[in-house]
Amino acid sequence: MENNRIVQVHTESSPNPNSLKFVVDQVLTNETVDFPDPASASHCELAKDLFKFSFVKRVFISNNFITVTKAEDIEWSDTIPMLKALIKSSLEEGKPLFTQSMSNATSVDENDPEIVQKIKVILDEYIRPAVEQDGGAINFSSYEEGIVKVLLQGSCSGCPSSTITLKAGIENLLKRMIPEVKEVIAVGV
Repeated sequence: MENNRIVQVHTESSPNPNSLKFVVDQVLTNETVDFPDPASASHCELAKDLFKFSFVKRVFISNNFITVTKAEDIEWSDTIPMLKALIKSSLEEGKPLFTQSMSNATSVDENDPEIVQKIKVILDEYIRPAVEQDGGAINFSSYEEGIVKVLLQGSCSGCPSSTITLKAGIENLLKRMIPEVKEVIAVGV
């Protein structure tokens, strides 16, 4: 069956000058999937194709966008047309985005301790939507003795302003809503 779908792609900036959101007019996934390097992209043809450009350093896919992080010595103006064309043609072919489930999002589990459930709810309801607006994702990693560890992905990984956002925004919100929280730390950045 031939796919005649025309896919619209536009770009949106992110706080990370080396990351750019390529927003499409369809839902790509209900998961957040981060590909920090070409080896991690083995189950996503589009990510593998994007990594064929030597300037692509990271690919992140969520909702209706793909965040591409480029090498610092390359200008966006030189790369946007190529990346847009690749994303558009790949999606218009209509092939599945992933060859297997790639979920790494952490959802609330009834077996989690009550404080972990509260942290995950706040991350899901208050923080994740704002982080996704900037082309990134935040996932719960662990909680121990007042310290919350989170995984920052997409444009948030390596972003100059992510430390400020983490401390001034996320940490303050969690401390205010859950008094047991003393600190929030990013892991895997």
